[in-house]
Amino acid sequence: MFHRNSPIKQSPMRDDDIANMMRALGHPVRLEILRIMASQQQGECCCGDVTDSLTLAQSTVSQHIKVLLDVGLIERRPHGTRNRYCIRHDTLADLNSAFGGLLQGLLPLTATKEAEPA
Repeated sequence: MFHRNSPIKQSPMRDDDIANMMRALGHPVRLEILRIMASQQQGECCCGDVTDSLTLAQSTVSQHIKVLLDVGLIERRPHGTRNRYCIRHDTLADLNSAFGGLLQGLLPLTATKEAEPA
């Protein structure tokens, strides 16, 4: 990754990982699925819980959950004959950290200096 001479905090995430997660988060239904999961009291839910909260078919919800699962934003835990899903807070924290310096290297040097506190 190309950086200017300004110090930028390196993220433990690779650019490919960040881009894949951004693509996954680029769909409004997936954002809503994450909000639904975050609102669950136990911190996890099954696909049916999500489907009940949306006006989509279970198969469509499953496809969106798979995308979030494949990029590591959620994880699956077996629960009897079903699977339960929960948000990977560690991955979200890494992504949040990556966003901290992601765009800084793209700003003109004057804008970067103006944005720095005195």
